[in-house]
Amino acid sequence: MSATVSFEVTSPLGPQPVTLSYARVGRGEPLLLLHGIGHHRQAWDPVVDILAPEREVIAVDLPGFGASPALPDGLTHDLPTMNAALGALCAALELDRPHVAGNSLGGLLALGMGREKLVRSVTALSPAGFWTPAERRYAFAVLIGMRRVAERMPLPLVRRLARSAAGRAALTSTIYARPGRRSPEAVVAETLALAGATGFTETLRAGTTVRFTDDVPGIPVTVAWGARDRLLVPRQGVRAKRTIPGARLVRLPGCGHVPMNDDPALVARVLLDGSRR
Repeated sequence: MSATVSFEVTSPLGPQPVTLSYARVGRGEPLLLLHGIGHHRQAWDPVVDILAPEREVIAVDLPGFGASPALPDGLTHDLPTMNAALGALCAALELDRPHVAGNSLGGLLALGMGREKLVRSVTALSPAGFWTPAERRYAFAVLIGMRRVAERMPLPLVRRLARSAAGRAALTSTIYARPGRRSPEAVVAETLALAGATGFTETLRAGTTVRFTDDVPGIPVTVAWGARDRLLVPRQGVRAKRTIPGARLVRLPGCGHVPMNDDPALVARVLLDGSRR
C-alpha cells in the first residue's frame, strides 16, 4: 500500500518542502529501493515479494517521477540535492542507515548515499555515471526518444500494443531483455509514468556533466550489470570496478538495463547478498 511523506530540504531560498510517495512492506533490516529516470517504484514489483520475508522493503518514487511531485523552486535535481532529500527521507521514515539498492539513475543515487555514509550497504544495478561522453550522449538520446514516443502515443494504442508480446517488445525492449515477461498492465503504467514524469527534463539536464569518480570506502558495495543492457553498455561495469576497487562486480546473464523483470530470482539474490555483506 502506498503512502506519502513530507519533509524539508535546505535550499538557497531557505527550507523547501518535499513530498515523496513510497510503499513499505516486509520485515527485517530496511532496504531502500530507488528506480531509474522516467520509471516509477513499481519497477521493483517483480522482486519485492521475494525480498519481503527477509527485508523491510521501502520502494520510493523519486522527485518528479511516479506519484511524487517534482522538487519545488529553489531545489535542483542534482546529486547534492538528491543526497540531501534522500537523507531527509530516511530521517522522516526513521530509517537509521538502511541498505540501499538502485537501478540506473537510482544506482547513481545509491552510490552517492554510500559515499556520504548515509547507508550501510549499496547495491547498484547498471548505475549511471560511469559512461564516456559518447556513451552518455547515446543514452540520453535514447531516453529522450522514448519519452517523446510515450508523450505522443494515444492511450488506446498503448493498451493495444501492451496486449501482445510483440507490442510490449516495441514499447520496452530498450530497457528489458525479455519484454514479453512484463505484464500488459505494467507496460501501460510505466509508459504513462514516463510520459507524465515532471522531473524528467530537469533530471536529465542535471546529469549532463555527471561522472561518478569517487571510491565508496568503508561499506559493502555491489555493482551488477545486465549482460544484455542496451542503454548503459556492460563495459561501464568494468569502469565502476576500477573506480570502486572494493566493490563486488556481478554479471546478470540474460538481463537488460532494468533487470528486475528479466530475472527476478537472480536480482533478488544479488540484492539480498549485497545487503548481507
